[in-house]
Amino acid sequence: MRKMKIGLAMLAALAPVAAQAMTVSEFLAKADALKAKGVLALASSDIGLLQQEIASASDAYRAGLAAQVAAGKKPSSCPPPKGTAKITSDDIIANFKSLPAARQKANVKYAFAAFMTKRYPCKA
Repeated sequence: MRKMKIGLAMLAALAPVAAQAMTVSEFLAKADALKAKGVLALASSDIGLLQQEIASASDAYRAGLAAQVAAGKKPSSCPPPKGTAKITSDDIIANFKSLPAARQKANVKYAFAAFMTKRYPCKA
């Protein structure tokens, strides 16, 4: 029994850890820390991390829309073609900061999708 427990512990240690999804509050904390650094923020790897988080959220959002259309459903929102939306990091941060504290515990992907759905509703 003891060997089995040790083996399971070793296996667990070797198993790849699933990447944790970033919450809105974590995103905002990193964004605020970068802003506080001023020009020195340009040397921080967190800029790339936040950019990747939004890019990933955008890809997931658009994949969700494509899945809705493929299933014959009306899309939940109607954004302009990829790369043409006029959204800045300030827009995203302002929206995320406007969320109640309980909603800031949500995954960035969900908050981004909600932001886009509100910003680009489908016309009737």
